[in-house]
Amino acid sequence: MTKAPSPFSLLSRRKFMQTGSLAALALQFTPTIAAEAEAVAPASDVGAPPHEGMMDVPFTPVHPRFGFIGIGGRGTSLVGTFLAANVEVIAVCDIVKEKAENARALVEKAGQKSPAIYTDGEHAYEALVKRDDLDIVVIATPWKWHVPMALATMEHGKHVAVEVPAAGTIEDCWKLVGTSERTRRHCVMLENCCYGYTETFVLRMVNAGLFGDLLYGEGAYLHDLRQTLFSPVGEGLWRRAAHTQRNGNLYPTHGLGPVANYMAINRGDQFDYMVSMSSPHRGLEEYRKSHVAEGDPKYAEKYVTGDLNTSLIKTRNGLTITLKHDVSNAHPYDRLNVIGGTKGVFADYPPRLYLDGQKEDGWGGIEIYRKEYEHPLWRRIGDTALKLGGHGGMDFIMCYRLVQCMQDGLPPDMDVYDAASWSVPGPLSEMSVSNGSAPVKFPDFTRGHWKSRNPSGLRDMA
Repeated sequence: MTKAPSPFSLLSRRKFMQTGSLAALALQFTPTIAAEAEAVAPASDVGAPPHEGMMDVPFTPVHPRFGFIGIGGRGTSLVGTFLAANVEVIAVCDIVKEKAENARALVEKAGQKSPAIYTDGEHAYEALVKRDDLDIVVIATPWKWHVPMALATMEHGKHVAVEVPAAGTIEDCWKLVGTSERTRRHCVMLENCCYGYTETFVLRMVNAGLFGDLLYGEGAYLHDLRQTLFSPVGEGLWRRAAHTQRNGNLYPTHGLGPVANYMAINRGDQFDYMVSMSSPHRGLEEYRKSHVAEGDPKYAEKYVTGDLNTSLIKTRNGLTITLKHDVSNAHPYDRLNVIGGTKGVFADYPPRLYLDGQKEDGWGGIEIYRKEYEHPLWRRIGDTALKLGGHGGMDFIMCYRLVQCMQDGLPPDMDVYDAASWSVPGPLSEMSVSNGSAPVKFPDFTRGHWKSRNPSGLRDMA
């Protein structure tokens, strides 16, 4: 008589079959997702230069003449900051006439000629970018307008500086790259967090080898934006909509940009692939219930973005990055800002260090290293930056540095390849989440040239 299999052996066999099926499924769809991420590249590459494109290409030296599109809260702040950096403002554009008029008043108060204003509807910017007396246009509009406005600016012969994220789809990232290369105009993403005091300080320590061989980093955007998202003005008019459309990391660049600089991404290393998962969505529903009156049209909205999105990125050189996003819950502001290597680790909020050989048993402070590793930009103009404010002074450092690069004929610290690479985790995270956290391959926007590029000016500055 044949002995019946035990329940344990049946369970083990069943688990084995299930595990094998899942593994086979993963092997089947992972290449498909990778192919989808890369598939849009060829069409966007038509007419692109065959070799280095816009890598390490310097600006033609010029005292830059600026135009601005989008004069809301962020745009108004940028007008004032660039004026403090001594630029000439030629034209401003906003669909709300009062906002454009306010920007014009700021320019006049700075002692400059009254700028032209463009306020005639959503496409008024098209007239601004056609002007022949602008060198660069700053875009600080809702996200959906970043790419069409940036493309129009470059097509009409101007450099562009665009707020974050630069793009929200893989195809649009390739469009920015291809258009920048074809028109020979820079597309700079205004990632101010790369210019923070701590971020530039740590970048210098990384460059000096204090952390040894780098191994891992962490970045995030953890910021309680519930009140902003439900505001009847400003970003509340448009930013909440993304939470009804996309499930992934909606805002990756603030946390990722500094870590990418530490790791020399696009300049010796590159993002290879990522996996992503989202928690349930609860925060916006609960906030709406307690802060929005019954019967308000907002109750018709269905939120799909998981409150906390967590992604893991692997680089070509084997380093790992943890990336997080949560704007829907009670949480103190935090970008994590972690970099670790074989000789130590830095972590922010608050800033702290642990280095090989230090006397302290736990975390140590950064003060004893400040004099030696303070970044030259902060050493030179840090007092002015702090007086002007703007996210702790980083806004002025960023604007000053962009103007410096244009005046002195230097390549931008952050170019179109960075804008695309740091923005694309948004759509890639959505792809991974929707496919059970499957690995998703990063497009190579540099087409292999990441292996031999020069360091960024921000990292290499004496």
